[in-house]
Amino acid sequence: MDLKNKINLDYNEALKAKDKSKISTYRLILSAIKDLDIANRSGPNKKDTDDDDIKKLLKKMIKQRAESIDVYKKNNRDDLLKIEENEHKILSDYLPKQLSEEETKKICSEVAQKLGASSIKDMGKVMGELKKNYSDTLDFSKAGSILKEILGK
Repeated sequence: MDLKNKINLDYNEALKAKDKSKISTYRLILSAIKDLDIANRSGPNKKDTDDDDIKKLLKKMIKQRAESIDVYKKNNRDDLLKIEENEHKILSDYLPKQLSEEETKKICSEVAQKLGASSIKDMGKVMGELKKNYSDTLDFSKAGSILKEILGK
């Protein structure tokens, strides 16, 4: 079953359960997917929206939620914080589990050694290799700062 159908199925379950917070989150997701479908159908590069497109969209939405969570924590807005955390959790359930910071450090070190990266100039080469092999499970903002640390020494 593709990702869009799974999200639709979960949306229908939330409707049956009358879970208002899940319903609103699923509506946000489905609306964003519909916008993506429209964007993909128009313009010079016409194509059908696939699971990879939806995963990129979900990652973007998760990043937005994470930024909002930070802001709400700093400003002691617990009411809004709970909503964002709930949305973040629902969105994250559709993506593969992200690697921990320790696992990310280990992978970055291994790839840098394998490619013989020795300075910050080699960062692009290492990031390209990481994106090729770990695009679904690696947080690249974390990986970037870890690589700067490793290659800067």
